[in-house]
Amino acid sequence: MKLLWVKADFLHPTTRGGQIRTLETLKHLSKRHEIHYVALANGDPEGVARSSEYCARAYPIEHQVPEKTSAAFAGQLVKGLVQALPVAVSRYRSMEMKRRIADLSRREQFDCTVCDFLFPAPNLPDLSSCVLFEHNVEAMIWRRHVENAPTLAHRLYYELQARRMFEYERRVCRSARSVIAVSDVDAETIRTQYGAPRVSSVSTGVDLDYFARPGDVERGTDLIFVGSMDWLPNIDGATWFVREVLPLIRKRRPECTVALAGRKPTAELLALAKSDPGIRVTGTVPDIRPFLWGSTVSIVPLRIGGGTRLKIFEAMAARVPVVSTTIGAEGLPVENGAQIHIADEAGGFADRCLELMDDASARERLSSAAWELVSARFSWDAVAREFERLLLV
Repeated sequence: MKLLWVKADFLHPTTRGGQIRTLETLKHLSKRHEIHYVALANGDPEGVARSSEYCARAYPIEHQVPEKTSAAFAGQLVKGLVQALPVAVSRYRSMEMKRRIADLSRREQFDCTVCDFLFPAPNLPDLSSCVLFEHNVEAMIWRRHVENAPTLAHRLYYELQARRMFEYERRVCRSARSVIAVSDVDAETIRTQYGAPRVSSVSTGVDLDYFARPGDVERGTDLIFVGSMDWLPNIDGATWFVREVLPLIRKRRPECTVALAGRKPTAELLALAKSDPGIRVTGTVPDIRPFLWGSTVSIVPLRIGGGTRLKIFEAMAARVPVVSTTIGAEGLPVENGAQIHIADEAGGFADRCLELMDDASARERLSSAAWELVSARFSWDAVAREFERLLLV
């Protein structure tokens, strides 16, 4: 097949779960198909320079997406009060990308066009010919922001954006040729809430060899939370854990240490570490594996989110036991108490962490069962072949 793949960003440096999922899928697809990749360039030359790892041709579109701490982003939030398009989508709207896609579609005769994530959808001239790759149900994330809003002002703004995201996401899902979700849970949500007629799902994968634990591992922290620390669900989860769960753990283990490992931590998260020497906020790291291998338990304290959690499969591949909330593990084929521990209240979450920190045999049972699960069912090659099959439907 000759595929046109459209995304809001390039895939290097690879710092987010969605980038990992796309990168691994494309690496395998590009062995059998001709990939043309169109994405917005953010000024980092690494993204364009390494695009040959997963595509035959790359088409960078210059477009500045303001940082979330900038005055320009504040202006986008204000504009979001009056514009119909949700702010999370309008940030990636580009007339130049739209023109380039239209020109390529006329000249190249693609067998299929993939819109990767909802965000570049405004730049697609004809959604009816596209397969929409939905890594999350975006409106669900915004509804969960509403439920966990810290102030009335936040709640009102989140409600506005949630409504706009729902209307826009429904329109795109119903307009696309088909939708590929990343879990059966998300696929069912898209069918029932949006009325999209052609929805399938393909699982997340993991590279078992890459995450295989070496024999000699340097000790790190007791607990680790991995994720982009500028993404609101991760910020909320990390803050909730530190404020509500960690004090309960330290009643029994005062020396308990935590790492929040991921790119662009906010000032709020940096402040947590500044006031507590037992909390380490790493920022971007060149390799997450030593942090996983050196930890005792991987935590996923999410109260907001959607899609599937690459961070969970990566911890399982690294043989690190996982404690998650229900939302954190949503969409994954795991059983509480078998391959993972799940708890939603602060007390229960603390108890599950303590249980694993205190009992090496319990850690071994949980992590071994989890490794067997991902080993048997979730290699990236199998995931890519299923994705390929769905593009042909």
